[in-house]
Amino acid sequence: MLRPFLRVPVFAVIAPVCVQAVPSTSSIGSDLTFLFQNDLNWPQATTHNGTILISKPQTNAKALASCKQLNETFIPTEGIHFQSDIKSLMNFLAFQSDSPNQKFWVASSPAIPCAAISLHGGIQSVRCSTELPAFCSQSAPFRPNTNVDPNPNFHVQVKSKKLMVLGTRDALSFRFIGIPYADPFERFTYSKVFSSQASINALNYGSPCTQAGSGSEDCLFLNIYTPFLPQNSATSRNLKPVMFWIHGGAFTSGEGSDGIFDGGNMASRGDVVIVTINYRLGTQGFLTLLDGVTNGNFGIADQITALQWVHDHITDFGGDPNRVTLFGQSAGAGSVRALLAAKPAFGLFQGAIPQSNLGGFGFASTYSKYFTLEESVTQFSQPLVESVGCANVTDVLACLRAVPATTIFNAPNSTAESPRFIVVDGHFITTDQLEVNGAGPAAKAHVMFGWMRDDGADFIGNFPAAGETLETALLEAGYAYDLPDISAVNSELFPSPNSADTLENLFNVTSRVGTDGEFRCVDQATLISAAKHKVFPTIFAYQFDRSYAGFEPIPGTCVPPATAEFPNGDPSLPYFGAFNRCHSGELFYMFGTLGQNEQPFRDDGDLIMSQVSVDIWTSFSRSFNPTPDPAFLNARGFTNTTATLSCAGKWEQVTPKNKTPLRLLDLPLSLSAFQEEEQCALLGIPFDFFG
Repeated sequence: MLRPFLRVPVFAVIAPVCVQAVPSTSSIGSDLTFLFQNDLNWPQATTHNGTILISKPQTNAKALASCKQLNETFIPTEGIHFQSDIKSLMNFLAFQSDSPNQKFWVASSPAIPCAAISLHGGIQSVRCSTELPAFCSQSAPFRPNTNVDPNPNFHVQVKSKKLMVLGTRDALSFRFIGIPYADPFERFTYSKVFSSQASINALNYGSPCTQAGSGSEDCLFLNIYTPFLPQNSATSRNLKPVMFWIHGGAFTSGEGSDGIFDGGNMASRGDVVIVTINYRLGTQGFLTLLDGVTNGNFGIADQITALQWVHDHITDFGGDPNRVTLFGQSAGAGSVRALLAAKPAFGLFQGAIPQSNLGGFGFASTYSKYFTLEESVTQFSQPLVESVGCANVTDVLACLRAVPATTIFNAPNSTAESPRFIVVDGHFITTDQLEVNGAGPAAKAHVMFGWMRDDGADFIGNFPAAGETLETALLEAGYAYDLPDISAVNSELFPSPNSADTLENLFNVTSRVGTDGEFRCVDQATLISAAKHKVFPTIFAYQFDRSYAGFEPIPGTCVPPATAEFPNGDPSLPYFGAFNRCHSGELFYMFGTLGQNEQPFRDDGDLIMSQVSVDIWTSFSRSFNPTPDPAFLNARGFTNTTATLSCAGKWEQVTPKNKTPLRLLDLPLSLSAFQEEEQCALLGIPFDFFG
């Protein structure tokens, strides 16, 4: 029999070697602030220069020595964007500190041996003995998120309680990746916060959790992208809001290090700290047994463990533990929704953004309505136990721990689902849904719920076949069992488009039914009830009406047609018939990673949509209001967002009296009433669904 899985730490101990010591805020004697005027225009990114601000006032010689500890010098003053970029950065520093006349050391020239720059005075000669903060150069190159630069010149070190963490930087932020946040654990036990004294090499991403074709059980890692490292976190007044990302993937796939989730863009543009995590998936994350011990929700418990690690350590990485916003998409949104109901998580976050949370009918119901332990065992665990040969043993749990991880993950066969569902375990989750009528536990967190316009398009299964009707298409998608009257959808409430392609028309109708029945209706009902019963302090709602790629199991259904003028697709044209801004289609925009890899900008609107989206998401984390402060935008020089918002109308909270609470995210931005009220009622999810 194989030994039960015990996680053996794989992080490296930092050994002394004969090279220059790794710099830290302690060795430099100053806070370190990473500044980059990030317009998210990746094809032009290399023409902009970032800087590292050493805030401690020092003489020119001492400041230069501090920069050299970072393997940098003073920032050079040439470059095609230097003047505009540095003006914006100084404007931003003045906005934060109300010190518009502050001078900073910059690179000298033969004519100016000790040069300084100020917002209104430009470059000027200053006595070398003057004590000023310094703008150091920043030479770490531009690389995609997953292409980690090995150069030790960019390393930086942070001490946090019993941890010494070695990180690095890229062109956007300081990065500490692959940090173990949990102690070694045995399979099917609940994780606990990492408690050892250790030197951690946080230069490479840790393994994703076990999933189809990859991953391991040694996977509970988190990644930090930060624009600020404080010298003394206990007294710092400059700690940044924290955004804590939970990836999607149906609770069976995904990882926090996915290239789309490069936190550097949000960190540098939004002045926030980004944390992304892994958590256990599939059976390893959600197995239930009726043994009083194996109560499921291991993956949800991992998320809480990571939140606790953040609460304990994030100040040393520049983050404010009292301003943490959860955000997650798809299964990540389902996780955020569950954490809003999980008492052990209360107090560990103050804001929440569930993006495309599933609920309603079909398999989507499992993300918002939770199984009992008995239901989970009967429907999912028992078939798995039998399929791996552990049904007729004295100790089922010991048997399951001896089975190879990939066997566990891939079992049972296609005739039954493996455990991957949130359950009412009695400790983490105590009610069968997030109660938004005041009747159950709900975190006092500010929330912003949202969805894609056609979130359910590709959840209907296969593309309709010749001869199919709406009834047979809905039966094929598994929706018929949840509809009050399947024939009712053959009504004027779900009209068919009038194109010549009858199968395309049918696909678009089923897409609309799926979007309403699995995404839009349940989330709108959630917000209406939460507002009515004052469950959350503030409530905002959005619908993304522009998308880039997304979840596309039916090829060609999520991309706009290409034209001679727009060879990568014309976003102004219908994406497929008249529908299909698909599930996951917002991710490139709100992470600001569009154009960073192989995804080109299709038109000017793609860049503006990226800028506006990053600014909305990070604004929510700073103030719990998704509309950015105009003074912040002005200080940062984010003129595209300012112009876009000026014509958009005021985005108000969801309240019982607000008639247009829904922000439609497309260009131009607009406001709307909640949508599809009659359709939602027809599908059995009326706006008063939660009372």
